[in-house]
Amino acid sequence: SFEIFLFSVLCLSGLFIGGAFILFFYTSLFHSQNFIKPGEQEAARCDTWAQLIERGCMEEDITSPKNDFSSSKNISLSNTALDKGEPIQLRPQEVNLKLRPGLPHTFTLDFQRVEGYPVDLYYLMDLSYSMEDDLRSIKTLGNELFNALQGITKKGQIGFGSFVDKTVLPFTNTNPEKLNKPCAETEMYCQPAFGYRHVLSMTENKAEFEREVNKQRISGNLDSPEGTLDAIMQAAVCGERIGWRNSSTRLIVLTTDDGFHMAGDGKLAGILEPNDERCYMDNNLYSKSNEMDYPSVGQVANQLEKNNIQPIFAVTKNMEKVYRELSKRIPKSEVGVLSADSHNVVELIKNAYNRLSSKVTVTHDALPDNVRVTYTPLCPEGGPSGDKGVCNNVSFNVTVTADECMQSEISFLIGPLGMKDKLKVSLSTLCKCECDDPVTVDSPYCNGKGQVNCGMCSCKAGFVGQKCECSIGEKDESSLRAACRKDNGTECEGRGDCVCGICQCYTLPGGSTYYGTNCECENESCEKFQNKLCGGNGKCRCKNCECKPGYEGTACQCKKSDEQCRTPSGSVCSGRGTCKCNQCKCMEGYQRPYCLTCPACQTTCITKGKCIECLGFQTGPFSKNCSQACTSISEFKMVETLPPGKPCDVRDVESCRVFFAIKQLDGEDNYTAQILKTRECPKLPNIYAIIGGSIVGVTVIGILILLFIKVLFTLQDLKEYRKFMNEAQKTRWSENKNPIFQEATTTVANPTFSGE
Repeated sequence: SFEIFLFSVLCLSGLFIGGAFILFFYTSLFHSQNFIKPGEQEAARCDTWAQLIERGCMEEDITSPKNDFSSSKNISLSNTALDKGEPIQLRPQEVNLKLRPGLPHTFTLDFQRVEGYPVDLYYLMDLSYSMEDDLRSIKTLGNELFNALQGITKKGQIGFGSFVDKTVLPFTNTNPEKLNKPCAETEMYCQPAFGYRHVLSMTENKAEFEREVNKQRISGNLDSPEGTLDAIMQAAVCGERIGWRNSSTRLIVLTTDDGFHMAGDGKLAGILEPNDERCYMDNNLYSKSNEMDYPSVGQVANQLEKNNIQPIFAVTKNMEKVYRELSKRIPKSEVGVLSADSHNVVELIKNAYNRLSSKVTVTHDALPDNVRVTYTPLCPEGGPSGDKGVCNNVSFNVTVTADECMQSEISFLIGPLGMKDKLKVSLSTLCKCECDDPVTVDSPYCNGKGQVNCGMCSCKAGFVGQKCECSIGEKDESSLRAACRKDNGTECEGRGDCVCGICQCYTLPGGSTYYGTNCECENESCEKFQNKLCGGNGKCRCKNCECKPGYEGTACQCKKSDEQCRTPSGSVCSGRGTCKCNQCKCMEGYQRPYCLTCPACQTTCITKGKCIECLGFQTGPFSKNCSQACTSISEFKMVETLPPGKPCDVRDVESCRVFFAIKQLDGEDNYTAQILKTRECPKLPNIYAIIGGSIVGVTVIGILILLFIKVLFTLQDLKEYRKFMNEAQKTRWSENKNPIFQEATTTVANPTFSGE
């Protein structure tokens, strides 16, 4: 019937279409798998779209991932400040980016300043003695300050703080009386010296502001620079004490007539501890003023940006240049010039705020080295693209580029300086191909031993090779791969694939292939001459030129000839070198053009002296085997006179001088010599005269020594005699009689003595 016929036709059509689709699919798959030619690197699969098409890759087989961009939070911008909830000034709020390395992605960032956005203004005043008239003006300007703030926003708050300097020498006089009253003696109202004092937290109460400001008194210090950066740092980091609101434009208005101390100045007072950028407030006073150094300009700029605070420097004319230089280093800051008594400070604040709010500067926080972000302001006055964008309340094109693959996702913030609104960017990279391969575990293309992954085989354990054709069996895969390394170097020299322990070498761009056991050879990188491989006079074989007959040289650039190498005697390079490219290549030490001389060699007058003695007079250490030891002197002659010139000479065993002339012949060690027949021997000394003279000399020396000793003894005796005589003269004998001595008074005669 007709229905059966129609059903049959439909079935056959379906089978035909399905078969055609399957055939097309497998044909495409087979083409993608066999895209790499034998010996070609797998890296050839990666190329530009046009190059792949030109080389025969089918368009549907090309995998080229695109950047992926999505917005996870994109709340509409607010027109006015809301009573409940935070106003939205930046859109989008959160985005996710997946980028291909090197492929940038651009998206639009919209900014719109909300009308009536809350403003917090912190008035930070220098209370050193030179600011006395300025303090009087500020006390009368409280009402004007609040009116100016109300003109900016209905949700304005104001606070007050003051500063002078560290209360240590040499910044402040540390005499107790001067610390208590650092002003002039005539000044009645003067408060004690201090570093930084927080006076009034943020308030909407005008009367409270005027009351607290009226209580302030002037103070003083010694040097001109003030502790300005100390005060700014504490006002920025002590958020809870100051009363900064989470959603507000934060302003610090700093008034001063002097410069500022910075990091390192604390060393003058022996303060070595660096500023740690933390809050130290005790009874509203900066408690670490005398223990911690001043912060650096970079530290202050970092904390102001981190806490979204915009400073306005209201300074006197003489300090304008200093603070304009400081403003260049602090993003979103302004400088205004105060009058002599600061009566224009309100107008100055309004003008500075208008300048700050008229332009928006968009930038980002710290990024890794391999990520770049540029901004293109979409406004006429926006300027060129860069790492910051400056424009009015409009939009910016943000371009993000990842130069390299990243292991994990990173995130960073983008937003306008001085404002809380930020865009969170979550960034990751696309570094893997997403191929649409059939899920076939044992693919026939891989010999049933693996699965196709992006046109290449991913083999099972125990199998290796481009098509899993190699079974490693009991062998360890590392040992097979070691067989492909020469001297433990790179596998197949980086020029092939190691298959079953054998290198399968790649094809070069010129069409030839690498070859050799480790693919160490190729025939395209030999030396060139006149832009021709091997000078056109030879063939390249494994990086070396094999020259045609009649040519030589590393690039076969020379015709074989020795015309320029021949000496007048007809030898080639004097027998001390080889002729290459019609030039002598001399042995070490010898010089071109004919290798005649060797300045660095040891002179033959020294090296051949013993042979001259042996040949001429049959004496010396070689006398027993002179003919064998002195073969280098092929010819010698005994002569009566030597040729002109300075002759060589050598001392023989009898200390006689032997004179000779020697000449080098062709060859490395070949000489001819002329030896003078007469030697110059020294005369023998007179032995008798030497002996007699020695005896006489010894005798004379002995006599002189004895005489010298005798003289010494005589002098010593004379010295002792004189000493004795001096002592004798000092002794005097008395001739007086002893007073107690009595002579005999009676004389007795012996009666028997007759005197005979």
